[in-house]
Amino acid sequence: MSPGTTGPRTTGPGTTGKERVPAVAGWFTMDTAEPHLLGSRCRACGSFFFPKESLSCRNPGCSGIELEEMPLSRRGKVWSFTVNCYAPPAPYVAADPFTPYAIAAVELAAEKMVVLGQVVPGVDLARLRVGAEMELVLDTLFEDDEHEYVVWKWDLAEPVSDKRGAR
Repeated sequence: MSPGTTGPRTTGPGTTGKERVPAVAGWFTMDTAEPHLLGSRCRACGSFFFPKESLSCRNPGCSGIELEEMPLSRRGKVWSFTVNCYAPPAPYVAADPFTPYAIAAVELAAEKMVVLGQVVPGVDLARLRVGAEMELVLDTLFEDDEHEYVVWKWDLAEPVSDKRGAR
């Protein structure tokens, strides 16, 4: 269990015996221990993009066309967040009964770009604040008879120990 959750996480290998597949292919790795968003970086100006870009640099001041796919930082800090207290309209499929959930805009540590994503269920919303350290995890979006469809979400991160072992 992560430090911010109040119940068991639903990340990791599927417990239903179904094959876990990405809900959106090519946007993230399926490594349950250390998943990464897959972005791109312009070789000319160094700008990062998510979702990844493959045609040309989106930086208006750059005409670069050489982009490399790369895994993005797994950790970052909350730049902004909100709690959704009502069920969104179709095509969103809400749980029955609907449970409010948080969405966080997280500034990635190395790239300094902001990526929006849902916060895992069970995070203590009182601990969610601007500047809180977050970590990318995988979670099941929905299932059918054969597959668990997986997406990335944000979870409150475990503190990183320094060289002296302090937290």
